[in-house]
Amino acid sequence: MEGKIKKITFQNEENGYTIATLQVEKGREPVPVVGTMPGLSTGDRVKVSGKWHRHEKFGLQLLVDSYEKVLPVTSEGMLQFLSSGSVKGIGPATAKKLVAHFGIQTLEVMEREPERLTEIEGIGKVKAETIARTFAEHRGVQSVMVYLQTRGVTPSVANRLYQRYGAQTIEVLEGNPYRVADEVRGIGFKTADKLARMLGVPADSPARLKVGIKHVLREAADDGHVYLPERELLQKAEALLGSDVAMRLPGILGELAEERTGGVILEETDGQRAAFLAGFYFAEVKCAQILRQSLGDGPSSLPAGSGPDEAYFAEIEQEHGLTLAPLQRRAVAAVLQERLVVITGGPGTGKTTTVRAVLAALKRERVTPVLAAPTGRAAKRMTESTGVEAKTLHRLLEYGPQEGEGLRFGRNEDNRLEGEVFIVDEASMIDLLLFFQLLRALPDGAKLVLCGDIDQLPSVGAGSVLQDVIDSGRVSVVRLQTIFRQAEESLIVKNAHRINEGRLPESRKDGDFFFIEEERPAELVRLLLDLTARRLPAYLQADPVEDLQVLVPMRRGLVGVEALNGHLQEALNPPAKDKAELKHGMRVLRVGDKVMQVKNQYQKEVFNGDVGRIATIDPEEGEVVVLYHDQAEPRHVTYALGELEELSLAYAVSVHKSQGSEYPCVVLPLVKEHRVMLQRNLLYTGVTRAKRLVVLVGARDALRIAVQNRTAKRRYTRLAERIRTAEREAHLGEN
Repeated sequence: MEGKIKKITFQNEENGYTIATLQVEKGREPVPVVGTMPGLSTGDRVKVSGKWHRHEKFGLQLLVDSYEKVLPVTSEGMLQFLSSGSVKGIGPATAKKLVAHFGIQTLEVMEREPERLTEIEGIGKVKAETIARTFAEHRGVQSVMVYLQTRGVTPSVANRLYQRYGAQTIEVLEGNPYRVADEVRGIGFKTADKLARMLGVPADSPARLKVGIKHVLREAADDGHVYLPERELLQKAEALLGSDVAMRLPGILGELAEERTGGVILEETDGQRAAFLAGFYFAEVKCAQILRQSLGDGPSSLPAGSGPDEAYFAEIEQEHGLTLAPLQRRAVAAVLQERLVVITGGPGTGKTTTVRAVLAALKRERVTPVLAAPTGRAAKRMTESTGVEAKTLHRLLEYGPQEGEGLRFGRNEDNRLEGEVFIVDEASMIDLLLFFQLLRALPDGAKLVLCGDIDQLPSVGAGSVLQDVIDSGRVSVVRLQTIFRQAEESLIVKNAHRINEGRLPESRKDGDFFFIEEERPAELVRLLLDLTARRLPAYLQADPVEDLQVLVPMRRGLVGVEALNGHLQEALNPPAKDKAELKHGMRVLRVGDKVMQVKNQYQKEVFNGDVGRIATIDPEEGEVVVLYHDQAEPRHVTYALGELEELSLAYAVSVHKSQGSEYPCVVLPLVKEHRVMLQRNLLYTGVTRAKRLVVLVGARDALRIAVQNRTAKRRYTRLAERIRTAEREAHLGEN
C-alpha cells in the first residue's frame, strides 16, 4: 500500500520499531502499521508491504516487512515534505516560497539546478549550496536506510555509514561488512555481524572471528580493563561467536598477534598469557618507562630536619593566611624535592589548601606552575580555588585537527609542553591513554603532582592510573587524613567518611544531609519532583535548575536517568509560548533546558560531560545554541540538526558523569532495582559532589546495599608492576 503517515504513536530510535497510522486515500479509515521503519516522520509518503494481523486489543494491523519513502509528486506533498525539517535550511516559511515559485518542479530544481534556489528571496549562494548538499545527503541516506532496514540497523547507524562511505556504502558492506567495526565510530561488531550474516558471510569466516576477538577486547576496555587474560578472552569470544567455532579461536588469536596490522599483543604474565589491544599495550609500557626514567630509584627517604624548615612554612602561612597540618607541610616538601608526587585524601582533609600552599612555595622558588584537570568543570573549580588559570588536559595538550593528520595531540615528545611543575587535579579520572599523552609531552626534568581522591569511582576509560601509580610503591604519596574542624561540622563530610568506612550515614533536622525513605518507585518519582521543583528551592533559596542536581546510579528504568529527565523537564522547564522548541526523534529540546554534551567534540571544544543551558533554538534551520559556563568566559556553541544526538537532557545525570563536578545541592535516588550499580564508591562519589546539601531518597535496603558493597570490579592492568620492575619490553616499535 502507498499513502501518507498521518500519525506516529510510538517510535524507538534505537531499533527503529514504529507504530503509526497510514492514510491510504481520502475518505478511507487510516490503516495502523507496525514494524521496523527507521527514520519515519509524520507527513512522509511511503510504500509499505506486510501481512495483516488482528491484535486482541488494537484490532486489525499491518505488520510491515519492508517500506520505502516516496518523494512527493504534488505541490501539496512537496510542501509537507519540505516543511518537515528533513532538509537543513528549509523550514515551513522557506518551503512555502519554494513550492510557490517552482511548483511540482521543486525537488528536481534542488537536485539538478540548485543555483536557481537563489531566485527565492532570503536564499543566497551559501544557503542554496547547503540546501542542495543536504537534499543530496537526504536522498543518499534514505537509499542506505532502505537497504539496511530489513537488517535491523538504526537510523543513526545508517547515517554514520553514509557519512563514512557516501555513495559506496552498499558496495563496502557487500565487499567486507566487518571492516565497518574498525572504520566507523560508534559501530561495533554486533551491527557488522548482523549485516554480514544477512549478506551470507559464513559464521566461521576468519574475518568474523578476528573482528569478534578484537570486539571482546574493546568491550573489556570500555569496562576499564587494559588487557584480558587469554582464557577469559577466549571464553567471552566463544560466547559471542558461538561454540561451534571455539576450537579455531586460539589459532585465530595467534594469527592476530603475529600480523603487523593485527592490532593485538600477547604477553606472558604470572604464568599466563595476557591479550592487549596494541594501543593500550604500548601506552602502558611507555608510561612505565617514562615514569621510571623520572623516578630513578623511587621516592627519597628524607632525613628528619631536611627540606623546608619551620620558618619557611611560618612565612608561607602568614603571607597567604594559611594554617597547615603536618601532612600538608609534608606534601609541600615532597613537591619541592621529588619529581612525582601524589596528594590524596577525602573531603574536608584540605587538598585545596595543600595545593594553595604548594603554589605559594613555588612562587617563593620563582617557579611558575602549570595547572590542569581532566574536565572543563574541574579545571574551572581549580582556577577559582587557586587564583591560577587551569586548563583541561586536552586543551593543555592541544588536541585537535593537525594539518594533514586529522585529530591529534599537538604536544608530544617532538613538541613538548613548557613549564617546570605540572599540577593535575581530579587525577582519579585520568585513564591510561590520556595519562600517556600527558607523560610523553612533559619536558625533561619536569615535576608532576597528581591530586585526587582515590576512593572515588575510577576513570571512565581503561586503566586505574592513580591507584596503579600509588600501588607501585615508587612514588611519594601523601595521604591527607585529618578532617579540619570547619569541615567536621558538615554532615556531608562526616557521612562521606562514614560511607567510606562501611557505616550508614546519619542525618539530623538542622543538618546538611537528609535521607527520606520511600520504597515505591512511582511514589519516589513524585516525591523527587516535589523536592526539586518546590521544596528544596524554597528551603535553600536556590535556582532549581542551576543549583540542584539529581544524580542517578543507572540510566534505565522508572527511576533511571532517561525517565527522570523527561519528568524533570516538564516540572522545571514546561512548554510556553515564548520558548522555542525543537522535536528531535522522541524527545523535545526547549529554550532553557539543561543539557549535557555526551561525546567529545574537539572542533567545538566541548567534551563528554560538559553541561550548559539551551540559549536559543532556530526551528527553521534546525539549530540549537547552548551556553556553557565551564571556562573563564561564557561561550555559545551551535549545534546543527545532525549533531543533536550529541546532547542529552541533564536535569538528571549518572553518578559517573558527575565526576569532577560540584553542585550546591545533590538529590540521589536509591532503589533496589539499581542493585547492580549500588556500590560504596559510587555512593561516596555522589555524596562528595555536594557543597551545601545532600538528599538521599529511596529504600533503606538499597542504601544499606550500597554502603556494604565495597566489591569494586577489579581492573586488569599491569602499570603498577611495570613501574616497579622497570621491564624493558622488546619490539615496541614507533608509537
